[in-house]
Amino acid sequence: MKKVLEAKNLNKYFHIPVDFHVLKDINLTVRSGEFSAIVGPSGSGKSTLLYVLSSLDREYEGDVFFGDVELKTLSNKKLAHLRNKSIGFIFQFHYLLADFTSLDNVMLPGLKLGDLTHEELEEKAMQKLDLLGIADQASKRVNRLSGGQQQRVSIARALINEPQIIFCDEPTGNLDSKNARIVYDMLKNLTREFDQTILMVTHDDSYLSEIDRQIKLLDGKILDRQT
Repeated sequence: MKKVLEAKNLNKYFHIPVDFHVLKDINLTVRSGEFSAIVGPSGSGKSTLLYVLSSLDREYEGDVFFGDVELKTLSNKKLAHLRNKSIGFIFQFHYLLADFTSLDNVMLPGLKLGDLTHEELEEKAMQKLDLLGIADQASKRVNRLSGGQQQRVSIARALINEPQIIFCDEPTGNLDSKNARIVYDMLKNLTREFDQTILMVTHDDSYLSEIDRQIKLLDGKILDRQT
């Protein structure tokens, strides 16, 4: 499988309120079509690792490669373009624009990218909403949707620019067990049916037996090292 992402000798420090070595000598490769989860106890560095790998945090030592490009070599403008075009994000809180419709929210990253006409983008956004079973909610403002529906809109938004990888930070953390199962199954289906690469941070071990790989962190180090 093609390499999508690679970390080499990655270290991360926090300096406030005290010096703290949070990520220690991380070496990791993520390949196309994998559904992987970063797991470990609270405070082990899971979300910090996700933010560094996804380019949201650029203050680290070592190298992070997206394909063959080392992220530190990119200007802020080029990094923003890469992030919008090639990376999708799904968070515990959906970060949707409450007064916008579902369709409008899904279209926003595509409008920013500017590769499609408005009509082409609207059609594509409808296809993503339909894929996630909520095309009938397209014209509703998202503040009128249930929590599970809102998270599905956020998944559609993450997919709109056909990203090479989607980073998920506790994507089912705010959902009840029924909606968490629905969202998880949708993420799994994206990898199985569409070869989508997903890297997820989770504290919920209910579904871990069904994913491709667990990346176990303890005290900032990867256990059972898998590169």
